[in-house]
Amino acid sequence: MKAAIEDAAISFSDLDGVAATCGPGLIGGVMIGMMAGKTIAASQNIPFIAVNHLEGHALTPRLTDDIEFPYLLLLVSGGHTQILVAESVGQYKRWGTTLDDAAGECFDKCAKMMGLPYPGGPEIQKIAQSCKAPKAAMKRFDLPKPMKGRKELDFSFSGLKTAVRLAADALPEGDLRREDIADLACAFQQTVAEVISDRAKRAIDRFMQDYTPKSPTLVLSGGVSANTAIRESLEDLCQEKGFRAYAPPLKLCGDNAAMIAWAGLEHLTLGNSAPLNFKARPRWPLDPTAEKRHGAGVKA
Repeated sequence: MKAAIEDAAISFSDLDGVAATCGPGLIGGVMIGMMAGKTIAASQNIPFIAVNHLEGHALTPRLTDDIEFPYLLLLVSGGHTQILVAESVGQYKRWGTTLDDAAGECFDKCAKMMGLPYPGGPEIQKIAQSCKAPKAAMKRFDLPKPMKGRKELDFSFSGLKTAVRLAADALPEGDLRREDIADLACAFQQTVAEVISDRAKRAIDRFMQDYTPKSPTLVLSGGVSANTAIRESLEDLCQEKGFRAYAPPLKLCGDNAAMIAWAGLEHLTLGNSAPLNFKARPRWPLDPTAEKRHGAGVKA
């Protein structure tokens, strides 16, 4: 915080408000940041804005590109994989969520099975780029595409994770060859991209039935939005559907302070703030009215 204040050449007395992540997430880390924010707000007698870190991802396109509401949002991270409509600040409709693993979680776990380091997403993308024959790799490792073609908009990645485990176990004994891992990583990454694109295609069709946006936009946000294969797949889909495709700059894909500050500013501009007794929330859905799901979907 001291470095940020010095870089901005301001003091705490120049602040109009303080925003801090108050959930969802591991409660210990969330509480540390929240209490620091509350302390500054109290000492300066300025508003405190409790930010849902998922909304930080959701509002990033308005920070970088001033995208107008409503827009279709595909939020893909280590802990969440959801399809939502961003109607306005603080107003979201959740249409789909993962029923088990999130996409980012699946990337990390599959990377470990392949002997790749953490975090798994960048490592899988890196080695997949060395695959010499992507089409042949997809044929060699014919992985399942969970939920593809289903009319509902939910996701499931646990079956894909199991298939990767079986494929890795079936490779020749001994140290895994780089060529084999490159093929498996490529097949896995393309499979995830294909599943996400299928879910997004159905969401686009529903979005155009329910809304009349001036500039139809599909926003890809969250840590997994840094994945090139997923970006390219959705860009192709949006071109086909007459949509604008948006993904944040790479430095804003993962959790970052800029998106939390921007979400706080959006709320502060509307006159929204939180009391200093606001409690940290390990679970904090963007759409609390959404239909409950089973399994991991309950945390959505």
